[in-house]
Parts: sequence; C-alpha cells; structure tokens
Amino acid sequence: MYQQPDDLHRARSVGSGAPAEFAAWLAFQQAVDREDGAVPRRYRELISVAVALVTQCSYCLDVHTAAARRHGVTAEELAETAFVTASVRAGGTLAHALLADRLYEQHGQQNGHQHGHG
Repeated sequence: MYQQPDDLHRARSVGSGAPAEFAAWLAFQQAVDREDGAVPRRYRELISVAVALVTQCSYCLDVHTAAARRHGVTAEELAETAFVTASVRAGGTLAHALLADRLYEQHGQQNGHQHGHG
C-alpha cells in the first residue's frame, strides 16, 4: 500500500520545498480548525469527514475522524454523516446525468437526429 499513516509526518518535508505556499496552507488550516467560529468545531470535523469521504483522502479521514472523536462526535453521528455524504454524492451523479442527457440531445440535433425518450 502506497499510503502509510507515517507519511503524514512528511508534510513539513514536502512543505520545505514550497515554504511560502506551505505557510499559507498552514495558516488556512489553523483558521479552519479554530474553536471560536460560528460553526462549532465538532460540526467542522463532521464536514471535514464528509469531504474526506468524497475526495477519498485516507490521510484526511484519519486526521478528521480522530479530531471528530476528540470533539465529541458519536459513532452514530459519524455513520449518519457517511450516509448523508453518499446520498449527496449520488445526487451529484444524477445532476450530471441530467446534463449528459441534454448534451446527448443537443449532439443529436446537431447531426440531424432526434433523441428518443422511451
């Protein structure tokens, strides 16, 4: 497996190759991780878990499930977050299917063919 939890410690090494960008990313991360935002930290972690599930980032999933647990997220909340995420992602697929259907129809009209809908 090419993804190893210990690789998280390599972030500073990678960041040393782009110090200005890495510093900006760290500052952004610190702002997101703040405790005094309008969105409570536990919700920020659930959002982070949802995004990690969609982007399929194992590292983010590891870091944010740990933080979610530290901030009081329950196993049930984590499970519901996973299913809400899956549903929204499926909705995105359907939305793009609507676009594909329209584009298919437009391409048929360009070629003088009509799109038949059962």
